[in-house]
Amino acid sequence: MRVTEYVNFDAVGLAELVAKGEVTPAELQAAAREAAQAVNPQINAIVETWPTDDEPDPGGAPLAGVPFLIKDIGVSMAGRRMELGSRLAAGNVARADSSLMQRFRRAGLVTFGRTATPEMAYSITTEPVLYGATRNPWNLERSAGGSSGGAGAAVAAGVVPIAHGTDAAGSLRIPAACNGLFGLKPTRGRVSMGPDFDEVFSGLAVHGSVSRTVRDSAALLDQIRGPEPGDPYFAQQPSRPYAEEVTRHPGSLRIGVLTQAWGGRRTTAPVADALSRTVRLLESLGHQVEEAEVDLGADWDEYVLANARLFTTNLAATVDELATAFDRPIDSSTLEPITLAGYHYGQRVSGAQFITALTIRNRVARSLAQHFDAHDVLLTPTLPELPAPVGTYTEREEELDGLGWIDRVFDRSPFTMPFNTAGTPAMSVPVTADTETGVPIGMQFAAGYGLESRLFRLAGQLEQASPWSGRIPPVWAGNHTGRCGTPSASRGARIVQGPQMPSLPQGTPS
Repeated sequence: MRVTEYVNFDAVGLAELVAKGEVTPAELQAAAREAAQAVNPQINAIVETWPTDDEPDPGGAPLAGVPFLIKDIGVSMAGRRMELGSRLAAGNVARADSSLMQRFRRAGLVTFGRTATPEMAYSITTEPVLYGATRNPWNLERSAGGSSGGAGAAVAAGVVPIAHGTDAAGSLRIPAACNGLFGLKPTRGRVSMGPDFDEVFSGLAVHGSVSRTVRDSAALLDQIRGPEPGDPYFAQQPSRPYAEEVTRHPGSLRIGVLTQAWGGRRTTAPVADALSRTVRLLESLGHQVEEAEVDLGADWDEYVLANARLFTTNLAATVDELATAFDRPIDSSTLEPITLAGYHYGQRVSGAQFITALTIRNRVARSLAQHFDAHDVLLTPTLPELPAPVGTYTEREEELDGLGWIDRVFDRSPFTMPFNTAGTPAMSVPVTADTETGVPIGMQFAAGYGLESRLFRLAGQLEQASPWSGRIPPVWAGNHTGRCGTPSASRGARIVQGPQMPSLPQGTPS
């Protein structure tokens, strides 16, 4: 299969070809690797590829034979590196598959590499010192978002139709918005963190994916949802597969619109215009749309402080574990300035302050849950502005402490984090684009706890009414017609295939 053919199919479509015997998993792997070689020198989305030994039975699993990439954090694949985008964890090799990796294998996915993440997934742009900045295939001077920025850029550029990601503050939805993709953050407890964790970042983080079509995300979530033995809690299973919801009519929904966030920067004119166009589209589809007033349940500064304490204390514990495992110092030789600042801040957070932060998390979750009594869905921009130029987030970073960094992140992405706090599902949908630059603009839709089905029905309707599959970024694997050699370093790009290093005891963050 030529790359120019490969990029025209989503994951479900590729699996159907494999099931019919029209293409083999090996042929799909060859196309995916050629696609990676074609675009990765420009976008720096993939940090490592490896030979694959999975041999899925054609038709024996829903996504059998589909090429797949995992994020460089949060999911362990036996014998493969997971370096968390950090010099502190460089060379870390997983000893065993995590529960999620086992589910990826059972789904028939063929994982052949890992995608870039900012250090410790501690940013909403992907610009780690270890591997360099990931760039947006729509505009190489702009960020691909984060922390699942490598996944977002790789999918948008056509390397794979769907890729794994995590989301603790918007890290699936932000790259989806930046790169013109669909990205859904599942309900807390929908996908197990086992066996090494019960919660990650105090319950703020979840696993998920970014994809070019809604049905791919639905199909994958069907394969990875559900509890594992020992999970402290789990979300109630849906009444029917999510893959079936995508084609079901959502009905006439009561949709509340939040144009400006609870704090942080104001929504810019291009994004506000995109929001207005989205509202008109929703109204034309028969939905009841109105401005909404949503009580966050906490003062914005109080909310930022609480999250700074939650994030940094979790970060400090992870850093200590890594430093001990690798016998490496905790200083500027192993950690970036914002991570080091967060580590020191987290060390100073008291037990009482941590518990108070959890209390604020509860207040916000309760307040947002009450809102969904008035509206079926809440609509906001995913981001208040277009993707920022590369380097924007790290300007004068050495002047920030742990609180200052979290304040900067929340200022740039004020709409996404509250739904991590509440644990409710939220999705970014590439409904439209900036009329001047053509850069994608994502719209965020959130629903009550456990209601991914409602979001998938709405997303499927929007995908039919305002298709985005025909929007192709300038950096696109489908533009490549011939084979090329191993990618060379470009803008910091590096794909590594080397010996395995000493293993870290299982216990790294998501």
